Amino acid sequence: MAAKTKFRGSFTALVTPFKNGSLDEAAFRSLVNWQISEGTNGLVPVGTTGESPTLSHDEHKKVVEWCIAEAKGRVPVIAGAGSNSTKEAIELSQHAEKAGADAVLIVTPYYNKPTQEGMYQHFKAINDAIGIPIIIYNIPPRSVIDMSVDTMKRLWELKNIAGVKDATASMVRVSQQRAAMGEDFNQLSGEDATIIGYMAHGGHGCISVTSNVAPRLCSEFHAAWQKGDTKSALAIHDKLMPLHNNLFIESNPAPIKYAMSLLGKLDETLRLPMVPVSEPTRVAVRSAMVHAGLIN
Repeated sequence: MAAKTKFRGSFTALVTPFKNGSLDEAAFRSLVNWQISEGTNGLVPVGTTGESPTLSHDEHKKVVEWCIAEAKGRVPVIAGAGSNSTKEAIELSQHAEKAGADAVLIVTPYYNKPTQEGMYQHFKAINDAIGIPIIIYNIPPRSVIDMSVDTMKRLWELKNIAGVKDATASMVRVSQQRAAMGEDFNQLSGEDATIIGYMAHGGHGCISVTSNVAPRLCSEFHAAWQKGDTKSALAIHDKLMPLHNNLFIESNPAPIKYAMSLLGKLDETLRLPMVPVSEPTRVAVRSAMVHAGLIN
């Protein structure tokens, strides 16, 4: 029997704050508490938005531990644990399980460009090594490869495969995945801008970048949707749409870190090769925050 998760609503793909070249533990723990107090439904540390490629393994593990310790079981934690090395992904996943994560988020292996069979074997090896649910992270724009629905269906037969973070931006894929795996396959969007369409096609929630800076609005959107109040959900979506767009003018997470610095939540520090956003992007992000009512 495959693992079942019922993750619903707004899950924040957390940024990782830095200060003087090191992890900023105080800022990170403060973010976790702020997110929960604002109504965020779940937390996802050390994914793409968390700059996982530039964290050492020790730093990666610390961030996962801090998130779980600070959340104190108030909301679920889906720990980023992916790698393009299966051995590394297993190590990070086993650590996340031991630390108390509710699930792990495993990205399709980037750069190596495995076949569909290679992806199946990668996820099967991780599945066989742990005892908590796995959310497949399918993000072709970053990993170059696209996991097929047929491969997901094969993986769904394994005990720990529970769902997908779908960053294909394809509305068709949501329905195809529902048809292949059924309603119990936990479908979470990885694309803020298409979330209303994603939910209409049968999605369950979103692992969101925007919710780093607008956690309450993102949570309220999902609460309205789940109540069937599509008019209110659309009004909130319209409010957030400029942010959904402008936070991706330059590569994530540079724009979201600038946005959060405007709220005084963290320093706008990134690790190379990520750099702070350009002036035109700053103007666009600030304008979107004003539109959303986050700043004056």
